[in-house]
Amino acid sequence: MNRAMLRLSLACLVMFALLLINVTYVQAFKATSLASGPGNVRIFDEQFQYKRGSIVVGATAGGTTGGTTIAESRLGKGGSTYHRYYPFGPVYAPVTGYDSIYGPSVGGTAGIEEAENKELAGTDPRLAVHNLIDLVTGKPRLGATVYLTISPKAQQAAYNALKAQGRPAAAVAIDPKTGAILAMASFPTFNPNRYATLSGRRLNKIDLAYRKDSQQPLLNRATQATFPPGSSFKVVTGSAAFGTGKVASPQSTVPAPTNLQLPGTTHVLINDDNEACGDGHPQLIYAFTISCNTAFGDLGMKLGGSVLRAYANKFGFNNPNLTVPLPVTASVFPRVSNPDFTAFSAIGQFDDEVTPLQEAMLSATIANDGTLMTPYLVQQVQAPDLSVVQSARPSVLSRAVSSQVASEMKTMMISVTQNPAGTAYATANQGIAGVEIAGKTGTAQNGVNNTNLDDAVFTCFAPASNPAIAVGVIVKGGGFGAAAAAPIAVQIIRAYLGIS
Repeated sequence: MNRAMLRLSLACLVMFALLLINVTYVQAFKATSLASGPGNVRIFDEQFQYKRGSIVVGATAGGTTGGTTIAESRLGKGGSTYHRYYPFGPVYAPVTGYDSIYGPSVGGTAGIEEAENKELAGTDPRLAVHNLIDLVTGKPRLGATVYLTISPKAQQAAYNALKAQGRPAAAVAIDPKTGAILAMASFPTFNPNRYATLSGRRLNKIDLAYRKDSQQPLLNRATQATFPPGSSFKVVTGSAAFGTGKVASPQSTVPAPTNLQLPGTTHVLINDDNEACGDGHPQLIYAFTISCNTAFGDLGMKLGGSVLRAYANKFGFNNPNLTVPLPVTASVFPRVSNPDFTAFSAIGQFDDEVTPLQEAMLSATIANDGTLMTPYLVQQVQAPDLSVVQSARPSVLSRAVSSQVASEMKTMMISVTQNPAGTAYATANQGIAGVEIAGKTGTAQNGVNNTNLDDAVFTCFAPASNPAIAVGVIVKGGGFGAAAAAPIAVQIIRAYLGIS
C-alpha cells in the first residue's frame, strides 16, 4: 500500500470513529433534549395522543380522595386528540396557568402546568415504570394527577371579592401551621381555556392580545408583582423592637411627636392627616393600633437599618430562591443606613416592596408563634396506578421571632381590629360574628402624587385564639387598607371557616 492510500485509510478510520462517538453521544446524552425540542414534529404531534394529568383542589384523605378538578384533558372531535380544559377558567388561572400546543420548551406553559409539567405529561422519571407497562400493554401513556392545597371555598371567595372591587389586586391565604396555600387569586385575570386551541395562528393572536392588554391579565400579582407594604411593615418593626429589647412590652411608652424631624435633612415625617399620636408618648400598642408613623419611624432609626433588614429577612424578605413551586418575586427591604431613609423604611415606604404572598407570610409567622413555614401549593402527585410519587412535607423556612415576641405582636394586632380606635375596627371586628381577627392595615404611597391612588394593604390571621388561616391582600390604588383590602380578607376568612 502506498503512502497516499495509507493516509486515506487512516482518515476514513478517524471519521468513522468520530461518527460512532457522535451517534453514541446523541443516543445516550442528547435524546431527551432533542425529543423535547420545539422542532421535533413527531414529538409535537405525539403530545396530543396522550392524556395529560389532571390538577385537583379540595381533596381529602391525604390529598388523593375526592376534590374538584380545575384542569383536565378531554378528547376532541373525532376522538383522536386531547385538548386541555379548565372548568373554572379565570377563578384558578393564577394557579393553573395554561398549557398550549407550544409546550414548556418555548414558553407555551405557565403556572402549575409549567412547574409540574413532567408529572402532568407523564415524562417524570418517577413515572417510568408505569410508562414501561403501558408500552407492553399497548395502553396510551397517562400523566400523573397533581393535588393542590387550595381550598375551593377560599379561592372562589377571593376571586369574587377581587373582581367586585375592580382594581388590580391580589390575595393569598396560608395555613400558618403548615405553609399550605389555601387561596391565590389575582385580578384582572385571564381565561386559560383560550390557550387550549390547536391552531397556532389563533393561539398567537390570543396570546398577543393578552400581552398587549394594559391591565396585564397574565401577571400573577399574588406572587410576581410587588407593592409598597405601607404600615403593614410595622409588624416587622414592632417584632424587631421587642426582639432586641428596645421596647419591653406593648404597654411601654415611646416617643411619637406630631412631626418627626429627620436628622441631617429638611424632611419631616408626619402621621395620617398630620394628626397627633396621643399625648406624644403613647404606649406602643396604642401607636400600633392607630398606626402612628412618627412612633415607628423614630423606633426604626433607633433600631437601625441593618437590624430591620435582618428581621425582615427572617419574615421572608430578600429571598430570591423561594418557589411554591411557582416562581416568586423576592420582596425587598433595602440596605439603608441614613436615618431618614431608615425611618421611612420602618413604616413600609422608601424602597420597601412586597408581594401579597409576603403579606400573608407576615401574619402566618405571628400566628404560628414566630415560626415561618415554607409556603407550598402541591399537596401530592399521584401516578395513574394510584401510587403516590410525591407528597408534601411541611418545613420551617425561618424561626423569625420567639414565641414571646409573637405573643406580644398578636396582642397588638388584635387591638387593631378589636379596639374601637383601631384602623381596622369598622371592617374586621364587625366582619365575622364570634371570630376574632388579628391584623394590620397599610395605606401605601406608591409614587403617584394623588392620595386616592395609594395602595391598600391588609395582613391578618384568624381565629386569633387558634389561627387556621393567614391572609394578605393588596389593592393597587385602593386607598385605605381598612376600606379596600380588609373587607376582601374578611370574605376569604368567612368562606374558609364556613361562616355564612
